[in-house]
Amino acid sequence: MGFRYLLLSIFLLYLLGGGVVVEVLGLAVNWGTRSTHPLPPSIVVRLMRDNGFNKVKLFEADPGALTALGNSGIEVMLGIPNEFLAPLATSVRTAEDWVSQNVSSYVSKYGVDIRYVAVGNEPFLKTYKDTFLQTTLPALKNIQAALIKAGLGRQVKVTVPLNADVYETDSDVPSGGEFRSDIHALMISIIKFLSDNDCPLTINIYPFLSLNADPNFPLDFAFFSGASSPVVDGSISYTNVFDANYDTLIWALEKNGFPSIPVIIGEVGWPTDGDPNANLEYARKFNQGLVNRIMRGQGTPKRSTPPEVYLFGLIDEDAKSIQPGNFERHWGIFYYDGTVKYSLALALNNSNNNNNRTLVPAKGVRYLARQWCVMAPEASTLDPNLPQSINYACTYADCTSLGYGSSCGRLDARSNASYAFNAYYQTLNQQKGTCQFSNLSVITTINPSQDTCRFEIMIDLGKHEKTRNPSTSSAARELANTVMAVLLSLLSSIICAAV
Repeated sequence: MGFRYLLLSIFLLYLLGGGVVVEVLGLAVNWGTRSTHPLPPSIVVRLMRDNGFNKVKLFEADPGALTALGNSGIEVMLGIPNEFLAPLATSVRTAEDWVSQNVSSYVSKYGVDIRYVAVGNEPFLKTYKDTFLQTTLPALKNIQAALIKAGLGRQVKVTVPLNADVYETDSDVPSGGEFRSDIHALMISIIKFLSDNDCPLTINIYPFLSLNADPNFPLDFAFFSGASSPVVDGSISYTNVFDANYDTLIWALEKNGFPSIPVIIGEVGWPTDGDPNANLEYARKFNQGLVNRIMRGQGTPKRSTPPEVYLFGLIDEDAKSIQPGNFERHWGIFYYDGTVKYSLALALNNSNNNNNRTLVPAKGVRYLARQWCVMAPEASTLDPNLPQSINYACTYADCTSLGYGSSCGRLDARSNASYAFNAYYQTLNQQKGTCQFSNLSVITTINPSQDTCRFEIMIDLGKHEKTRNPSTSSAARELANTVMAVLLSLLSSIICAAV
């Protein structure tokens, strides 16, 4: 009998610790795919599972990402880009086709656990100049109708991720919160529609942008460790901008008759490069404070129920637009290849409230040859071809780390050129002829990285296997399930015999 129980214990330990069941920590994250050398989706999904992320937001219906998320145990918020709003708003049939192709098929064929469809992405930003004001709500309604027609109305909810600039306060305190006057009626219509259909409102909050936009913004107010000059609103003292921003929204909702509508934080995080305030120290400080709040189930002074929070983001995106700033390509808690940027504790020890689990890197990543393109030793920084060569390289590769206050901002002229040359060389997969800049460059096997500046070697996309054939994956899962059923049946017999 002892042996049988030992066998049962070993088996259960295998189930719990051997990868069949992964510990779920209730963390959610954004997975952007604007990269020249994206990690294979299967590796990204494993990266999320290994680090306890059980919810993910996608900005578009990427087939590779959705397929890899099938039967992963990860809940999905699936985004619809703004450019799709117009056709979805004008045609119910278009919405039905979109739901059929991007929701129904992945739910039924691949077992993707889609919980939300995010219609648009911050469509009311002032910089868009009213482009999406007339199409967002009709698109939202048509997608909702299409989900109901597909039999997914209860399982999949709609939402609209909005930037925090859709509300404001005229008194500089949260209790003065109200929706922007130019979109007030539209916001109320959207919120009413969401509320009537038991759907959440999604808001993106960025303390980094608050700090970045205002040279007089108090630095300590951007983090969660307390502020030397709190914002006092009646009996409440706000010690961080996240709470103050969120509660401004809650006040606006209450004033307009929606005191209890669920709110999701669709994006919140801190970049690590591309700006003096975007660095590893600040990013770790902010995100650790944020994760600690999530783990404790902490709400805000105005709403004690904690919101669902999607950390932004998972991995750096070197092909993302830098119109808002060079920092846009550096929001990830992981570098482009899934390596860890900084220590981030992801769990709390119940006995002493200390964190006891940290980030782990991606597994199975394969790289191009260990070689770099740098400025040739004999080349001169006074060569008239050098400026145009650097400009050419940075036009087609990511040089955002070279800016003032960035991780490579202190390089000398030669190293600056080397960084640009290498960025181009790696982006073009080290192809023959891509390290020829008017005889100014040479290939080296000596890593030129220095201090905080990383000279990258890109992922070798050709070495990674293609996404597995879905039918093969399904067959493998069915076989695994059959084996599991047999083992459980055997264990049941053992227990019964023991009793």
